Amino acid sequence: MLLSLVLHTYSMRYVLPAAVMMGTAPTYVLAWGAWRLLSAVLPARFYREVDDRLYTIYQSMVLFFFENYTGVQVIIYGDLPKNKENVIYLSNHQCTVDWIIADMLAIRQNALGHVRYVLKDGLKWLPLYGWYFSQHGGVYVKRSAKFNEKEMREKLQAQVKAETPMYLVIFPEGTRYNPEIPKVIADSQSFAEKEGLAILKHVLTPRVKATHVAIDTMKDYLDAVYDVTVAYEGTVDHKGQRKLAPSMTEFLCKECPRVHVFIDRIELKDIPEEQMYMRRWLHERFEIKDKLLIEFYDAKDSKRRNKFPGKSVHSKLSLKKTLPSLLFLGGLTASMLLTESGRKLYVKTWIYGTLIGCLWVSVKP
Repeated sequence: MLLSLVLHTYSMRYVLPAAVMMGTAPTYVLAWGAWRLLSAVLPARFYREVDDRLYTIYQSMVLFFFENYTGVQVIIYGDLPKNKENVIYLSNHQCTVDWIIADMLAIRQNALGHVRYVLKDGLKWLPLYGWYFSQHGGVYVKRSAKFNEKEMREKLQAQVKAETPMYLVIFPEGTRYNPEIPKVIADSQSFAEKEGLAILKHVLTPRVKATHVAIDTMKDYLDAVYDVTVAYEGTVDHKGQRKLAPSMTEFLCKECPRVHVFIDRIELKDIPEEQMYMRRWLHERFEIKDKLLIEFYDAKDSKRRNKFPGKSVHSKLSLKKTLPSLLFLGGLTASMLLTESGRKLYVKTWIYGTLIGCLWVSVKP
């Protein structure tokens, strides 16, 4: 019985981080909403600058748990610039933690507040978060034939016109690579074969539409494209077969010792403009990812496994970057919950904020 209790306690290590991250969401939305109202009579750039700072505070708190709390080692390969840039971030996609990896890189460039996502349409219904991501410059897209190019282009054009700092995260595969759903992988490989493209083993065949619209719309505004390949150590079973990448819960339970991130910074001049040629270029980039991941997972020499080729840096995130945000948001939330009126406001924010958000995203792109 004691052993069962210990194991249960061990598995519940994600509860505190999840409670704090979710629990501070109403506080954050209230702070953002108050600023949104106050800034209505101010130039748009003032709203955007403070919004980015607020987003930095919240996401820094999130990174306290995903980096400092878990103690995960972030191993970086390639050329991550020290300074912030306007970029499109293209990555392979295998789990929900992939979103956090983009934050991990952005905070190291002091660009955390500039992160915006291209998200699948269904995520816009997330309580509080779905609405806010849209307000922060996120773009919701539907897959395949339902993809609305005009809608995405107009939103990005508005961001460029407003000179919004851009760290736009796109996962071109469109869905997660999941070794436990072989049909998705097989369908992706069959499509590649049908189209005369190289068949990929550790990534899915990328879709070019969102990437093309983003690059084409912002080509004169961007500094570069970051081609990012992510591998989670410990995702191979005893037979050497690739396992499912860690979920956020598993990651917070400290079940991933190291994350390996390979960054290739690509100049815009090296990317073809026509969609047909960009499609081939994007697939070639994913062929490179696949080779990196084959080396990581399948290298015959065991000493070469669980690492990417080339020089690497163990990049440790300082508590100074994250702990103040945790104390600030945690303190505000605790103060609110100490009074009856504060608790009522807290609950109403969850309820009415979610309802208003769902209404807003249902009528606004």
